[in-house]
Amino acid sequence: MAETTGDKKKIVIVEDDRFLSLVLKGRLEKEGYEVIPAYDGAEGLELIKKELPALVVLDLVMPKMTGFELLEKLSIDPQISRIPVVVASNLGQESDIQKAKNLGVRDYYVKVQTSVDELVQMFKTIVDSGSTNQIIS
Repeated sequence: MAETTGDKKKIVIVEDDRFLSLVLKGRLEKEGYEVIPAYDGAEGLELIKKELPALVVLDLVMPKMTGFELLEKLSIDPQISRIPVVVASNLGQESDIQKAKNLGVRDYYVKVQTSVDELVQMFKTIVDSGSTNQIIS
């Protein structure tokens, strides 16, 4: 079960683009969430294990550990495997999307095709529904 701080639900954003991370963090904090940024996959995995967020927003192309590698590690750890993960990446090939879905992501957004407003609304829907991570077939 995801932890919350007071009434704020936690979201970990694992994104090496610091500008995008900052924009998403600011928008989500205005919506009442506690947002914890990580700028590479290894830091992201560490924060996910520590914070047990209600949602993980994950880029795929990052230093130290790719998003795919992080997804594999999440899927085998029973403490964190049920945390919903949404991928926001510029990798838009069907093979990348299918690979992420096979690793259990809740949803997949191609950044260049999705506005920040759309991303924030989707993240809110997932966190507020309290749904667990389900493999999309």
